[in-house]
Amino acid sequence: MTATQNSTGNPFGNTISAEDIKETLAFFDTWEERYQYIIDLGKELPPMDDELKTDERLVRGCQSQVWLNTLQENDHLYFEVDSDAFIVKGLLGIILAAYNGKTIQDILDFDIEGYFETLDLIRHLSATRGNGLRALVQSIQSAARQSKG
Repeated sequence: MTATQNSTGNPFGNTISAEDIKETLAFFDTWEERYQYIIDLGKELPPMDDELKTDERLVRGCQSQVWLNTLQENDHLYFEVDSDAFIVKGLLGIILAAYNGKTIQDILDFDIEGYFETLDLIRHLSATRGNGLRALVQSIQSAARQSKG
C-alpha cells in the first residue's frame, strides 16, 4: 500500500480536519454528547491490516493497545492507526485530524497542547488515557523528526 492510497482512504487530515473537530465538539452541550461524537469518530478510521499490528508498531504508554504505522511520500507523512478500544479509536482520529497527510515541518510545528486545550480534552480523560494520547503524539513527532533526517 502506498502513502497515496492510504491518504485517500483515511478521512482524518483530509475531509475531517482539526478545525472541523474543534467546531463540532464546541457544538455539543455536555461531555456525554462529546464522548459519543468521539466514539463515532473512531468508526471513521479505516481498518489496519492485522499483519501491521506488530510489537514494533505498538505505542508504549497507552492503557489500551494502540498500533501506529507511518508512511512517507515526499515530505508528507501518513498514518495508519488502530486500537482495541472504541473511545481510543476516536481519540486517534482527533490526533490524525491534526497530523495525517501533513508535511514533516507542519507536524513538528503544530501546537498539539494548544489543540487539546481548545478541545478541553485532557481534563476530561483519565490520567492513563491522557498519557496514552501524549505517547501517540510523541511517536508521531518522533517519526517526523526521523523522516526529516
